[in-house]
Formats: sequence, C-alpha cells, structure tokens
Amino acid sequence: MFKIATSAQGRAKARVLAPAVTAGACLDSCEPVPVHLGKVPLEGSRAFGAVWLGWLLWRALKVDTLLERSMRVGRETVRWADSIAILGMARLCEPSSELHVAERWCRTPALEDPLGVPEEAIHDARLHRSLDRVLPGKAAIESHLVERFGELFDLDYDLLLHGVTSTYFEGKADAQLCTRGYPRDHRLDCVQANIALVVTREGMPSGYEIFPGNTADVSVVEEIVSTMWARSGKANRAWVTDRGTASEDNLEWLNHSRRSYVIGTPKAELKCWWRQIEDCADWRPIREEVEVKLCRGRDNARADVSRNDLSIRCVVRPDPGQALPIDRTGLGLPQRLRTPASIEMQCQPWTLSS
Repeated sequence: MFKIATSAQGRAKARVLAPAVTAGACLDSCEPVPVHLGKVPLEGSRAFGAVWLGWLLWRALKVDTLLERSMRVGRETVRWADSIAILGMARLCEPSSELHVAERWCRTPALEDPLGVPEEAIHDARLHRSLDRVLPGKAAIESHLVERFGELFDLDYDLLLHGVTSTYFEGKADAQLCTRGYPRDHRLDCVQANIALVVTREGMPSGYEIFPGNTADVSVVEEIVSTMWARSGKANRAWVTDRGTASEDNLEWLNHSRRSYVIGTPKAELKCWWRQIEDCADWRPIREEVEVKLCRGRDNARADVSRNDLSIRCVVRPDPGQALPIDRTGLGLPQRLRTPASIEMQCQPWTLSS
C-alpha cells in the first residue's frame, strides 16, 4: 500500500519528488507515465481487513448504538463510545494491555478510516478511563449481547457452562479485591482476583463476575446462577460446572430451586463408584468415544428423579504403535481398572439433575 498524501504539505512534497520517480515525465499529461518501481518506497502502510471486520461485527451487535445511547457526550475530543470500540477491536485483533494498544497496536491498523479517530488522539490514559466509564453499564451490555448473539448466531441458552479462574497482579492493587488465594497461575508471590465466567455450549460468553482472590469456588455458585437467571430470564436451562463447586449445600440449593445441573463428583467420593464403573454393563454411547451410565444412589437404591448419578467414560483408541500412558488414564482409579487391555479412560462420575 502506498502512502497517500492527505495534507497540502504532503502533496507539495510528493510533487517535488515526482520527477525523480517518473524520470522527468510531465505530470499534467493524460498519457501513461512510466514509473521506476525500484525508486518507489513502501511506507506508512496500514492493516485494514481485521479492523474493518471488527467494526462490522461491532455494528452488527449494535454495541455502538447502545453505548451512544447510554454514555453522555461531554467535552472529550474522542467520544467514549469510539474509545471503547478501539479496545474491542484491539481485543479481537491483538489481545494486549491498554498501554500496548496505545503505544504500538493503534499505529498499525487503519483505525482512522472506520472511526475517524486520529492515532495521535489515542493514549493509554484515555483507554483506561474508557474502562471506568463503561463499567457501570456492565449488566445492560451483557443482557444486550446475550440477545444479539441469539439473534445473529442462533444460539441456544438451554445449557450454560460455568467455571472460575484467576488473574494475578504485580505491584499495587485494590486491597479489598486482590488478595492471596489458590494460585491457578502458580504465582504464590502475587495477589490475585477470581473471575467466574459463564459461556454457552458454543463457547460464547454470557456473563462474568469478579470475586476476591481468596474466594472459594464452591461459594460462588448460588450468586452466579441467580445473577444469570435474573439477567437472562428463567428459561429451562441446565448448568454444567466442575467438581470444585460441588458441595451438599450447593446441591441442596439447586434441587430446592428446581434447577437442572451437571456437577463433577469430588475425588474423595470416587471410591463410592468404583464397582459400578468397573462393571461393563449398562454403558450407553452418546457420541463417538463417549459413553455414559446411570448409577445407583449412595443408599444402594435407585436415585430419584431430582438427583441421579451419571458416570461418564471416554473410550480411547490410540495408535497401535503408540504406548498407552496408563498412569494418566487411571485418574486415581484402582489398579485393576487401569489395565491396558481395556484401553479405556475412566472419568469421574457426575451428579445429574433433571
């Protein structure tokens, strides 16, 4: 892409340099002019495709309309809605910090074409203040995106997956939010905050919440489920989460509120299911290499309709010339279940409610 002279000074400079490039040919003539390509420098190029796609998606989701309607315009030289759009496109094209976006990334794409924002008007302080401006409207934005995702991509919110992760901070941080806790990043020297994320079966985000870094996963289930139900409506949907959120109190609350769920069984309870998992009877395939089995309750009676125990296993078919990693496929099961003859990876049972 050639650099285009958009200012009077640039056009004057280009006219002075033109004779050297065109070997002295007359520029006012309509005749073809020979150009020495070896003397034409390539400079000031801008990436356009990715930011244009991001801008089309931004407008298709109608986020620009939502922000313009909800954010009051003041004396700022760049509208807050445009600054937030820049952050959104940067997250799509090159996820990085606001400092990197301001100092490096915004110098490479053609942001001025779709947004009309000159690159010299973008700096890290403006981008950080944009996050503060948009935070009060978090719930409204999430509800808006859930609706637009469903309309544009025909998403089904009948099943939602919930998980908790963490992010650590180096240096000064909010003392009430950033505390020491279970370090998923293995950074024992840093404080952290926990992030609870809810996504659809396709992986599209439905919402998130922030908790102090010392918050246990098991303590956020009720708040997350209640918040998502209040925000997205009480449609018939099932919740899927891992064993870190399993507790008798959570199961009792989910059953009492008549919510469907699938929760992983804690490792300490696996011994209750070894015999039933070992039994080859009643396993039913639900998709390629995945089988399920409905097990009996802990009181040795059939589980009732509100609380069933579902065991899941993955049938592994490795390359015949490849060694089977027996230690990894066992997942804590007895040695008799980890024989290479079965070539099966036994997975922990899940608590299923319908």
